[in-house]
Amino acid sequence: MKLFLKDVVQSYGGLRALDGLDLAVEDTSCLALIGPSGGGKSTTLRLLSGLEAPTSGSIVINGQEIGDDTDRRRRFRKQVGIVFQAYNLFPHLTALANVALPLEKVHGYSTTDAILKSESLFERFQLEDHMMKKPAELSGGQNQRVAIARAIAPDPDIVFLDEPTSALDPEMTAEVLDAIYGLIEGEKRIVIATHQMGFAQRAADTVALIAEGKLVETGPSKQVIETPNTPRAQKFLEACLDR
Repeated sequence: MKLFLKDVVQSYGGLRALDGLDLAVEDTSCLALIGPSGGGKSTTLRLLSGLEAPTSGSIVINGQEIGDDTDRRRRFRKQVGIVFQAYNLFPHLTALANVALPLEKVHGYSTTDAILKSESLFERFQLEDHMMKKPAELSGGQNQRVAIARAIAPDPDIVFLDEPTSALDPEMTAEVLDAIYGLIEGEKRIVIATHQMGFAQRAADTVALIAEGKLVETGPSKQVIETPNTPRAQKFLEACLDR
């Protein structure tokens, strides 16, 4: 997986969430975006996944330009999976339908094939006893695992995860992180915005620390997290370790 962002600006009204972000990742299987809350990591992930267009700047992923062209971004989003902080499951549908329906309506699967593919994923994530339950009947960890199943069901090139454990207690967090480890072991390409430093160090091969809308430091996860080079990175990671 190769990612290149050049002088990327993202403004919301008068606020610059990203302020000339430059990031070059030549070859990685799992990229973790870390940094303080409000620093720009989730905005970066939304741009990389094609959910938003940058105010200005260039984004290229695996040789494909992801810019402000709506049709191009729509086509790109069909090639990737996205997992949100708040699951974004349809509350009136069963867990099984939440996974199967996009396969049928967006990706062209037959109803039978969509259901069979979805059922295999529920078995993989140990959710087979919960397929016919609605989101309100599931725990937070179960809902997030359903959301991960939905994201990977069409066999995407890259899976983007935006703070997938931020609203979960420690036990549910462990459930979801185990599911993400399974994706990595299955050789899925992952980009994750996370505040879980232990996960970032253990699972990601590359880390990018973003703060105040700019790239602070990037490199191998162990090096950036254990021996950061910049004062801003040192300050952030010391604060994380002190908690």
